Amino acid sequence: MKNFLLFLFAACTLLSCKEKSETGSGDFGKMSDSLVNDYLAWRPQYGVYLGYHEYDGKMTDLSKASIDAELARLKMMDAKLSAIDSSTLSTRDFYDLQILQHGIKTEIFNMEELGIFTKNPMTYAGAIDANIYIKRAYAPIEDRLKAIIAMENQAPALYENAKANLLDTLAKPYVETAIQIARGSTAFLGGDLVTAIKDVKNDTLMSSFKAANKKAIDAINAYADYLEKEKLPKSHNRYAIGREKYQKMLTYNEGITLTPERILEIGLRELKKEQEIFNAAAKIIDPAKKPVEVYNDLQNEHPTAEKLLPDTRKTLESIRQYLIDKKIVTMPSEVRVKVEETPQYARETSTASMDSPGPFEKKSTEAYYYITPVNNKWTPKQQEDWLRQFNYFSNDVVTIHEAYPGHYTQFLHLNASSASRIEKIFASYAFVEGWAHYTEKMMLDDGFGNNGDAKHAAKYRLAQSGEALLRLCRLCVSVKTHCQGMTIDEGTKFFMDNWYQGDKPSRQEALRGTFDPGYLYYTIGKLQILKLRADYQKQEGANFSQQKFHDLILDNGMPPVRLLREVLLKDKSIWGDIL
Repeated sequence: MKNFLLFLFAACTLLSCKEKSETGSGDFGKMSDSLVNDYLAWRPQYGVYLGYHEYDGKMTDLSKASIDAELARLKMMDAKLSAIDSSTLSTRDFYDLQILQHGIKTEIFNMEELGIFTKNPMTYAGAIDANIYIKRAYAPIEDRLKAIIAMENQAPALYENAKANLLDTLAKPYVETAIQIARGSTAFLGGDLVTAIKDVKNDTLMSSFKAANKKAIDAINAYADYLEKEKLPKSHNRYAIGREKYQKMLTYNEGITLTPERILEIGLRELKKEQEIFNAAAKIIDPAKKPVEVYNDLQNEHPTAEKLLPDTRKTLESIRQYLIDKKIVTMPSEVRVKVEETPQYARETSTASMDSPGPFEKKSTEAYYYITPVNNKWTPKQQEDWLRQFNYFSNDVVTIHEAYPGHYTQFLHLNASSASRIEKIFASYAFVEGWAHYTEKMMLDDGFGNNGDAKHAAKYRLAQSGEALLRLCRLCVSVKTHCQGMTIDEGTKFFMDNWYQGDKPSRQEALRGTFDPGYLYYTIGKLQILKLRADYQKQEGANFSQQKFHDLILDNGMPPVRLLREVLLKDKSIWGDIL
């Protein structure tokens, strides 16, 4: 692996390391390839996303027997990995072993303890994802349409399995969100999808598509109706996973052994510090007003609904050029990202998001930066609240997060690096989102947005601080919701009081926390990277280079940040000192 340090086995000679690579590591390579192949075979849609188009049109068998068999296979895989003598592995394979173990343990946890197939109706709501075959022209449209037809024909069986798998009573936020996702999915299948394939001239193929598309739409609508009539009336608010499972989530996902209470303590401490930064920036802009009033005034400087996307497109190139001019991070490619509206089916759970092609996609490598527009059905107040999140300063900060040098740059480095197959398939939530969140602060610290006008620079800092407050609130609400019984209403108030946004976006954030406890990882990952940078800078001294540091952490896959400490830091005594 490029830039990978060989200090994990410092006493190992070059010859003996080579011998280990040819013996134990060779066996690990064969076994891990087999395990990953089996992993993807049960998750063909993820395989399609990654760029493996031999999985086109295939769907996971979500019958109870199939799910039980997969869980048993994952446990067997976990046992095999745990039995490996790591001393026989090369440094790189030991690194990959740990990444694979985190990925498998997380899958087992999600299936067995979080009950994603029995407790979460959202698992099935958007499963018929035709967009993956439409947004990138990796093959002729007729071939991609055949894959869509094959997938849609499996919809009735999928939703019958869903009904059989789900528990009698479910958490109300899960049911309500699943209904919204399902309705959005049918709107896409009946609208955007039909428009996307309108130029296909093969009448026989189009006839097959119309029949399959109707079959899928009917099955998804029936599922949404089922949730509305059968599940929603008897739904409950017991969505908290509990402290014990929360601790396991931290350990299995990211190798974090800090208690939820300690995590919350850190979150509240950082929230207070960030509010002081927020207040200081507001004072520069207008010392006569309260900080919240200044922030509210800032949010009034936003584009119209019609100009939201065009204005975002204008900022992309200037931000990218700033990275090059300031030597902040290497840009491995000239390929640009495209700004588009968030697909209809994803709008209930996303404000802005990055959709990059899979690391093994070779023929069509378009990447999309999705922005969720206002909903014309919202009240004027709700529409205004939504647009205020996209004020000119915040929108630039969000673009930094999603595209340059955030997620899209992250993707470009992953593709250009010598990262292994395992490193390109298994991703750490904290590293992926933590990096993007880290770049917001890093860019402003480096001078972005500072044109010599103190008030102008303060507006950017206020906007960036607002984004940090959002992620800090997510951390606090996540722990409080799942370990301390916080309700959605209480979570909404926490966001409104500490993020300073309106009811609509605050409630959506609190709602997300019920089914995505891991959204605390935005802040956790950012703090881990800041700590790693400080430790690495201390180690390197005068030889420290920000660009080198950024390239190093982006060129080693998407692992838990704990593993990156082992890659970059020579002092083993501080490897585990993550926060």
